[in-house]
Amino acid sequence: MTPTDAELIARSRHEPEHFAAIFDRHAPHIQRYLARRLGREAADDSVAETFLVAFDKRHRYDPAHADARPWLYGIATRLVGQHRRAEVRRYRLLEAAGPAPDVTCHADRVATDVTAQAMRGALATALAALSTPDRDVLLLIAWEQLTYEEVAAALAIPVGTVRSRLNRARRKVRGALSTTEIPEELFSNG
Repeated sequence: MTPTDAELIARSRHEPEHFAAIFDRHAPHIQRYLARRLGREAADDSVAETFLVAFDKRHRYDPAHADARPWLYGIATRLVGQHRRAEVRRYRLLEAAGPAPDVTCHADRVATDVTAQAMRGALATALAALSTPDRDVLLLIAWEQLTYEEVAAALAIPVGTVRSRLNRARRKVRGALSTTEIPEELFSNG
């Protein structure tokens, strides 16, 4: 039977090599999250720093939580806090609004790409305009597909606060994007 994260962390207190399994299990998820938040180059350093902090604080880990991923996301999110100004600049320069939708027709794919291109700046501006706590909740749910409970654990806040921050962030982003017009010249044959 595969040991839980809590069991591995407990073992690592006396046999540090057991913590490597935590890294192996969760580093790809943390890497993806941090790459989206900070960029690929900064993410590599931040992943290493996330697991270094986790290793140093493993004696504080609550063994009642079998899955360490929310705890690791919490550490990673706090590290992102150290990069806030760079993060806002990155959103303003954001080139990709996320994964492209699955489009089968070439014409539909082109139309989708044109629309995404036109919306990119508005999305980046909308994300940059969010408060830090609202942006953290939105991105953990949208990008990492964490549950409300996992986000609450990651950020050490009540589930109700997660819900209100997510609602506020969605409303603000939706409002910002609803006022965005797609330039007509993108659709002309000229």
